Amino acid sequence: MEQELVVLAGIVAAAGVFAGLLAGLLGVGGGIVIVPVLEFAFGVVGVPEDLRMHLAVGTSLASIVPTAISSSLAHRRRDGIDGAVARAWSVAIALGAASGAWLASRVGGSVLATVFAVVALVVALRMLTASEVPRPVSRGDPAAPRWLPIPVAIGGISAMMGIGGGTLSVPVLSAFGLPIHRAVGTSAWFGFWIATAAATGFAWLGRGVSGLPPGSVGYVNLVTLAVLLPTTVLTAPWGARLAHSLSRRQLRIAFGVFLLITAIRMLYRALSL
Repeated sequence: MEQELVVLAGIVAAAGVFAGLLAGLLGVGGGIVIVPVLEFAFGVVGVPEDLRMHLAVGTSLASIVPTAISSSLAHRRRDGIDGAVARAWSVAIALGAASGAWLASRVGGSVLATVFAVVALVVALRMLTASEVPRPVSRGDPAAPRWLPIPVAIGGISAMMGIGGGTLSVPVLSAFGLPIHRAVGTSAWFGFWIATAAATGFAWLGRGVSGLPPGSVGYVNLVTLAVLLPTTVLTAPWGARLAHSLSRRQLRIAFGVFLLITAIRMLYRALSL
């Protein structure tokens, strides 16, 4: 058991460095990078195939909570959070995340891998084909009650993917006409609600499941989390500095290629289960 923990910690440390660099380089919240590398790491140490995605998703969500808190506070100090949208969507997005965690606990790892692959593929194709970031198109007040199904869907899909939701909520908020900086800041605030609700759900719903590695609380592995957090926090600034040496187009292509490769691998994994 101790040897298994050492191997897992070593792989996750390497994965955390990789995830932190990519998160800083590509400007993503981390979950969309962390989930595939954790799924791989859990496979190396012998976690059963039908549990790897659940454990990767739950642990990724737990790792997002402190990052989302820090990011939200930073954006709030710069008036980067839209208060009206935050008040209107927070509860709905948390309920969606909790529902997504519940649904994830009821389906197999192949379903989670498929959800991750499809969303990552769509985002990848958009990143690779868009010539430039599109202008926001106002479609009404996002705080209006009729739009509440949108945050519920964002929370649910994000929970099943193990991400903080920025991949989905930033373009949606931008489409409503929010300036990009406020869209990003508000999305960071939603990331806290998504990650907290979903990670709690994964930890609770995974209680008593056999085959989980040592140090697991439900579908959240604390050993992995303890290694992952400091490595991603320390290496993300290195990736951010590297990003300034590349053009916006180069960054977009790099992100798109990475997501495309990840989506293909996840889809292959889903079909093989």
